[in-house]
Amino acid sequence: MSVLDAPAGTGPRTGGPDGAALIPVFVRLKLALLRNGLRQSAGRRAAYIASVVVTLLIAAGQLIGLVALRGNAHAESLVVLLAAVLALGWAVMPLFFAAGDETLDPSRLVMLPLRPRPLIAALLMASLVGIGPLFTLCLVTGSVIALAHGAGAAVFAVLAAPLTLLVCVALARAVATANSRLLTSRKGRDLAVLSGLVIAVGIQVVNFGAQRLGRSGGLSALDPAADVLRWVPPASAIGSVDSASHGSYGRAAVQLLLSVAALVLLMWLWQRSLVKLMTAPDGSTLAAAEPSRAQSGSRGSGLWALLPEGRTGIVMQRSLRYVVRDPKTKAAWVTALAIGLIVPLLNAVQGTGSVYFACFAAGMLGIQMYNQFGQDTSAFWMVALSISSTRDAYLELRGRALALLLITLPYTIVVTVVTCAVLGDWGTLPGVMGLSFALLGAMLATGAMASASFPYSIPQDGAFKNVAPGQAGLAWISIFGGMVSAALLCAPVIAATIWLHLADAEGWLWLLLPVGGAYGALIAWAGLRMAAPRTADRLPEILAAVSKG
Repeated sequence: MSVLDAPAGTGPRTGGPDGAALIPVFVRLKLALLRNGLRQSAGRRAAYIASVVVTLLIAAGQLIGLVALRGNAHAESLVVLLAAVLALGWAVMPLFFAAGDETLDPSRLVMLPLRPRPLIAALLMASLVGIGPLFTLCLVTGSVIALAHGAGAAVFAVLAAPLTLLVCVALARAVATANSRLLTSRKGRDLAVLSGLVIAVGIQVVNFGAQRLGRSGGLSALDPAADVLRWVPPASAIGSVDSASHGSYGRAAVQLLLSVAALVLLMWLWQRSLVKLMTAPDGSTLAAAEPSRAQSGSRGSGLWALLPEGRTGIVMQRSLRYVVRDPKTKAAWVTALAIGLIVPLLNAVQGTGSVYFACFAAGMLGIQMYNQFGQDTSAFWMVALSISSTRDAYLELRGRALALLLITLPYTIVVTVVTCAVLGDWGTLPGVMGLSFALLGAMLATGAMASASFPYSIPQDGAFKNVAPGQAGLAWISIFGGMVSAALLCAPVIAATIWLHLADAEGWLWLLLPVGGAYGALIAWAGLRMAAPRTADRLPEILAAVSKG
C-alpha cells in the first residue's frame, strides 16, 4: 500500500493523505524494511537478534537499578541528569551512528504529494519503532518510578514518561532534517568532521563527571547540576514528578508545560526544515561544477613517490586519499584522533590517569581497520575486479594496513610520549609503547578478518547513516567482536607487563618495546595471511554486502 492509496483525509483541500492515514503506512513501511533486510541472510538475522538481546538486557539492568533508587534522597538529581544525557544523545548520536532508514530520510519523500504537518506526525510515530526508543523508554520508566510517591505524582509520571520520549525523538528528527543537506557540497561535508570533536569532548565530560562522582562518595555531588537541568526540557518533565511527590503541584505543572512547549517548538522547527528541504533548490540541481583543475604532477610525484612500488603503493595512496577526501572516512579519523588524545591526556592532567591510558590511542585508530571494504561502498566492484587470487587479496589488505600504520605509528608514539611527560613517568615509556604496538598489530589482524567475514555497507545517499538498514547488528558484532579478539591476542604481552610490575622488575620493562613490536608485527602478518584467502573466496558476498547502501 503506498501513501497515495491511503483512503482517509485525501482530496484537493488536503493535497494528500492526512496524519491519521499516514501514520500506519509509515509504521508498516519501517517494519517491512526491517523485515526485508533481515531476510537477506541468516548471519544478519543472528547479528540483529544478538544486538537486540544485549540492548534489552542492558535496558532491563538500568531499569532495575533506577527502581532500586526509589526512596533515595538524591535520586531526583541522578534521573534528571540521565534525562538530559539521553536528550543530548538523541540529538547527536543519530548524526554519526546507525540511526536511520528510508522511512526517516526526508530527502526520499520530496517528490511525494505530502504536506509537512501530517508528514512529521507520521515520521514521529515511525521513529518510535526501534531498539533506541525502547531503550530510552525503559530508562525513562525507571526514572519516573524512582521519583513517583503518591497519586498526584503517579499522574505526572504517566504524562512525563511518554512526553520525555517524544521530545527526545522529535529533537533527533528535527536536527537530522535541518542538517539533511550537510553532506551535499564538499565544503558542507567537511563541516561534519568537526562534529567528531564535539562527540569526543562530550564523552569525556561524562567520563570525568563519573570520576568526580566516584571520588565524592555519593549522589549529592549531582545536586548543583540537577538544580539547573530540572528546568530544561525534557529533564523538566522528569523533575515534575519529583515536585509532585513533594506536593508542589504548581511547580510540577510548570515543569511539565516546559517540556510540552519544547515538543511543540521542536515540531514547528522540524516542519520548517521539512518545508525548506522539500521546496528549496538543492546544489545537485544547479549547474554542474566547474571542471576540476588538472592534477599537478604525475601519479608518483611529490610525497606519493615515497610509497612502495606496485600494488601496495597504489592501495596505500587510494586509502590515504579516502582519509583526505571522503567526508565520512575523514569524520571517523578525526573522531578517533581526538578521542585517542583526549582520554589519556586529560586523565593525566587531572592526576587520576595511568600511562597505560596511552594504549587507548592505538585502540581507537586500530578500529579504522574494520570494515575496510565497506568504506569503498559501491566503488568496491572496481577493486574486486583486480583481485583474482589470494596473492592479490593479500596485497590489497597489506596496502590498506600499511596506509593505516603510516598515520597510527607516529601518532601512537607522540601520544605515549606526551602522556608520560605529563605524568613524569618515563620509566614505563618503553613498556607502554610495546603494549600499544602489540595492540595495534592485533587490531590490524582482527580488522582484516572482520572486513572479510562481516562486511557491511556505509550508505552515501544519507548524510547521517553509517550502516545500511538491517546491518546495524552486523556492524556492532564485527567491531566489538574484533576488539575482544584483539584483546585476547594481546594477552601474552599484557600478562608479561603485569608480571613485571608485580615482581618489582620495572627495570626490565624496556624489553616490552622490542617484544611488543615484534609480536604485533607477527600477529598482523598472520592476520593478513589468514584474511587473504577468505577475502578472495568471498568476493561476491563482500561486494553484495558493501553495495547495499
